Amino acid sequence: MSEQKKDKSQKGFPEVKPGMTIRVHQKIKEKNPKGEEKERVQIFEGMVLGRKHGREKGATITVRKISEGIGVEKIFPLYSPNIVKIEIKKQAKVRQAKLGYLRTYKKRLQEKKASK
Repeated sequence: MSEQKKDKSQKGFPEVKPGMTIRVHQKIKEKNPKGEEKERVQIFEGMVLGRKHGREKGATITVRKISEGIGVEKIFPLYSPNIVKIEIKKQAKVRQAKLGYLRTYKKRLQEKKASK
């Protein structure tokens, strides 16, 4: 029973941890000049700096990427209906729960070996 509960609360997303490079697919609603609403999916790819509030309904992840030399951070609520899909690209070896030091240092993280 607890596994069924977990599956519903997780919304089918993989376990996201700090140090992971992920792609977040987010629904965006736009209006064109005629006033018609259009919906599209926008992809944001970056590294997870931290996760807050565990498995609560208000759980969020902070994702950071470098776009044209400028750091861009976005905070995504995990259980938002606007989040369509989360893909994991790779996992870095980290020892901290929050990776705030990546904002100031241009440190390259070592990639974790895949466990078989």
